[in-house]
Amino acid sequence: MNIQATRILPANFFTLLTVFVATTLVAATGNHAFGQSGSTKAKPNVKAKAKPQPKRAKQPKRAKQPKRGIVGQQAPKWETSKWIGLPEGKKSLDIEDSKGKVTYLYFFQSWCPGCHSRGFPTLKALEKKFRDESDVKFVAIQTTFEGHRTNSPDKLEAMSKRYNLKIPFGQSKGNSGTPEIMRAYRTGGTPWVIIIDKQGKVVFNDFHIETETAVKAIEQLRK
Repeated sequence: MNIQATRILPANFFTLLTVFVATTLVAATGNHAFGQSGSTKAKPNVKAKAKPQPKRAKQPKRAKQPKRGIVGQQAPKWETSKWIGLPEGKKSLDIEDSKGKVTYLYFFQSWCPGCHSRGFPTLKALEKKFRDESDVKFVAIQTTFEGHRTNSPDKLEAMSKRYNLKIPFGQSKGNSGTPEIMRAYRTGGTPWVIIIDKQGKVVFNDFHIETETAVKAIEQLRK
């Protein structure tokens, strides 16, 4: 309760004015409650003592979020259930097939807006530039972690034709939840770009990379 100190009027008025101050208390439930008010005798230059406030309990520290990506680590295997656009004679594809090559790995979902506005256009531009280079490889994998009925394996052919990309397209394993390949690469979702050097080490991963930046990175890794 806050009590405002009263002021003594000059003696010729012979009047003492007492000020009552109503205070509003906030209940623990979030409702507002009115507190009781009272009167005090006038005491010049004396302020009401504030009641000590209870110490707030320390809030527990938030757990640190795991860091996205695996830059500096060896690229894990590609857990997939289906492939299209494979080289002649190949029935499947994995990271081991990329030894000695710079690999641009692109994770997407068919209904992902960012995949179409930025991811695929960048992939298309890079594939066109390095199409004739035998030491550069491009692979796209649909990593479905939501909308499994929509982001289904039959969308691989549609994405390949839509962007005229004659590269391997794969589908992650699983019909629900987050696929193993996303957990292995610690992705943040889709789109997700991964660049792997000739020794199979991840040197870049993020939601997106600018085309010019990717070109410079790939050319540097080819040396």
